[in-house]
Amino acid sequence: MHLENLDDDLRKLLIDTTLSSMKKNIILIGFMGIGKGTTARAYAEKYGSFIIDTDDLIESKTNQKIKDIFEEKGEKYFRSLEQDCANWIESSVEHTFISCGGGFYNVNNLKKLGTVVLLDASYDWIYNRLLRAENSRAKLKKRPLFSEPKKAKKIYKSREKDYKKVADVIINIENREMKDIIKEIHSGSYI
Repeated sequence: MHLENLDDDLRKLLIDTTLSSMKKNIILIGFMGIGKGTTARAYAEKYGSFIIDTDDLIESKTNQKIKDIFEEKGEKYFRSLEQDCANWIESSVEHTFISCGGGFYNVNNLKKLGTVVLLDASYDWIYNRLLRAENSRAKLKKRPLFSEPKKAKKIYKSREKDYKKVADVIINIENREMKDIIKEIHSGSYI
């Protein structure tokens, strides 16, 4: 059943009922470098919410940087750490704004964690955002994949539809002010 085929009142009731039975977390997904962490911090500052970053949780648990985990143990192992993180969030976290790594959307219990909000923008906008950043070198170094822009763009393209498929809410952030983005997230009252 597609929601767009329902009348507005029925669609709103269905969405409200679904959201009221979900955990009260905001699960922020999107491609690496789009600004999930920046958005989470801005949201917390404005609305006083707790925030968690799944990559930070994994780094704390393993006492390693994400890039080192990938280099030493591979992507499959890293994805298992993401699943462990998702399981902990499901059992232990409520009323929190959760910024997720770029591949976190693949965890098998994503929808049980809260309302999934996708920050969406074109690959070129994301890449140029990183290049224009005040700490551009650090941002790019943290994301070694961007040292090979063609490979990064290929991954972006392969994930684009999947991100939209798992999202409860899609927010296009291209060329928008942060205050407007966090206001739009907050207006949904997902926490």
